[in-house]
Order: sequence, then structure tokens, then C-alpha cells
Amino acid sequence: MEKNIIIIGARGYKYNYGGWETFVTNLVENTKDKNIKYYIPNLTHEKEKNKKINSMDNVICPNIYIPKQGFVTMFTFTIKSINYFIKYIKEQKLKNTVMLILGCKVGPLFPFWIPKLHKMGVKVIINPDGLEWKREKWAWWIKQCFKISERYSIKYSDYCVCDSKEIQKYIDEKYQKYHTPTAFIAYGAYENKKVLKNETVKKLWNKYQISSKNYYLIVGRFIPENNYETMIKEFMKTKTKKDLVIICNLEKNKFYKNLQQKTNFEKDKRIKFIGSVYDQDALLYFRKQAFAYLHGHSAGGTNPSLLEALANTNVNILYDVPYNKEVGEKSCFYFTKEESNLKRVINKVEKLSESEQREYGKLAKARIHEEYTWSKVVEEYFQIFSSLI
Repeated sequence: MEKNIIIIGARGYKYNYGGWETFVTNLVENTKDKNIKYYIPNLTHEKEKNKKINSMDNVICPNIYIPKQGFVTMFTFTIKSINYFIKYIKEQKLKNTVMLILGCKVGPLFPFWIPKLHKMGVKVIINPDGLEWKREKWAWWIKQCFKISERYSIKYSDYCVCDSKEIQKYIDEKYQKYHTPTAFIAYGAYENKKVLKNETVKKLWNKYQISSKNYYLIVGRFIPENNYETMIKEFMKTKTKKDLVIICNLEKNKFYKNLQQKTNFEKDKRIKFIGSVYDQDALLYFRKQAFAYLHGHSAGGTNPSLLEALANTNVNILYDVPYNKEVGEKSCFYFTKEESNLKRVINKVEKLSESEQREYGKLAKARIHEEYTWSKVVEEYFQIFSSLI
């Protein structure tokens, strides 16, 4: 029996951007059931490509044209994608269909869409990701919009999949009256045994004078809730001779200028902002050669960059929130915003012997093998797809 799985919310299939794009690619690549057919829309900014359909790896990928609209782009893309597939399902007379929507971006439109989808026999799964309304960057009114969108998304969906136990607990308690079934299915990661120093790495290492096992690494979006201020301030207090290498979507905006004023980080030669790195092999090499990884994310569920760090970096230092502790458990060190707390943690890990560093690495990799393999993630999604179909 053919099963049709439509996934909406990522920018596309095999797009090198972030978590959702990595998720859909790995979901497809780890699929063993030949009866499953995927439909994943690709975001394009080229008008002439609109609605042209590509096919890769048995995945149907219609191009959905969206002009560049800043943070609104993904809202518009999600709306147009759902409208496109409502029409497509009807025209193609698709049966045994599940629509998986990633993120609670467009919840207020669910009362309009869901009856149409149900009439065609389509079941809808929502994966809310993190709690978007908790992010510091949003104005109060935007946060309220996210809360409303989250509520409608959960209320009208047939199933809710959370990539964090803490998120699932929140959904179950907050929206108990809607009786929407929930499940915890983690995000995935690979432990990569070997990766070579490619040209991207060579250029960056030469430009910023980076050397193996001689730097702390941060990988993450350049936003306040990722605690850049705390991590940079505390690192500057230490006497370590290692660098702090920061890979992020560096934008010299208001947040960047405030950070400069509060920390004067440009005066510390150890702190090196190197911008975004989209070359996955290069990013992996950075992780493997880091002395330690610093993870300051405070909002959201299971973060993909954290899993990649546990799979490939021995020493990991995480911001102390339930989402992160759920992933790292005893394999990681933890810090708070308390004055000099992170400084003390860094001083502690500086004293670790090489054998102790490797032991922490083994514990971190064990967490990935136990809970966060892509094969486990895919199998658990298949069980839900099958139960709904």
C-alpha cells in the first residue's frame, strides 16, 4: 500500500540551511519502506520556477516562489505550500496521505484548512519545534501571535510530535482539553569517524590563525537567547590561551553593537567571529578539532547543533536548562548566568587530562547511540504515519 507523506515547513529537500532541512533529508535517506512517497516543497526566489516540479530520490519537490520578505518569508512559504497541496491532493486523488507541518507558524488558518484536508482523508501532524514565543528577539505583540498560533496548531492537528520530552510535557499540560495525542521523537545525529581538512577549513584557519584542539567553539544563530553575552563575558575573564571561535550568521546589527559595548570583545584577540559556515564537511572538522563546545541556547527543544557536538566533540559545556540537560545528562558540563559561573567551569575543563576528555567524549557519543540516531527517529515517525493511515 502506497503511503503519501507531505512535509511542509523546511525550505526544501537537500537544502543546506538548518535543522528542518537536515531533518527532511535524513528522513528520506533513512527510509527503507519502498511504498512511502514523499512530497517536499522547495522555496525559490526565482519567479519563473514557480510550481515547476523536481523529482529527486523518489521525492516530489514543487517549487514555491516567494519574494524575499525577511522573517515573514517562511510564514508566506508555509501558507502557499499548504494551499498548493490541498489543490494537488484533490487533483491527483492521493490516498493514504499524511501532512507533517514543521513549526507552529500558521495556526490561525488551521480551522480553514483542516476540514478540507479531513474531507480528503488527510491526517495532519504538527511538530511545534521549540516555544517560539519565548524568544527575546520578538516584540510583545509578536509573542502573543505565536501563542495563539501554537494553540490553534495543537487544537486542530490529529497528532503532535515533540522533539523534546520537556516540550511534550508542556504541550500535554497546557493543551490537555484538546485531547490531541502527543509523542516524543528526538532529532538525530551521526557520529562521523573521520573528516579531512578541506579548502574551506584551510582558508578560515589561515585567516583567523586557528589551530587544532586550541579553541572553544560556538555554533548557533546570533540572537540574544543563545546567551552570547554571558559566554563572551565569562570567557574574557579566564586566562586560557585558547581561542573562542564563533560560527554564526554574523550581522553587525543592534544586537552586535550592544554586545560590543557591553563586552569590548574586539579588544580580546582570542575571540574570533568567523561568520556562517555552510560547508558541512568544514563544519564537522571544526567540531572534531575543537577543545570544547559551548552551547548557550536557552529556548527551544532538542537543538541539532548540540547533537552534532555530542557526536563529534569530547568536551561540551551547556547552558543549564531542562532542554539541554535532557540531551546531555552526565556527559556534559553546565553553566548558568550567575557571575563567574562559566569562568569556573572553563577553568575546570582546562585542567582535564587527555584521557578524561576522551571519557567525556565516550559518554556524549553513548547518548547519541542510545537516543538520537536517525534510524531510531525514522522508525518512530513511520509508526505514527502507519497508525494514522
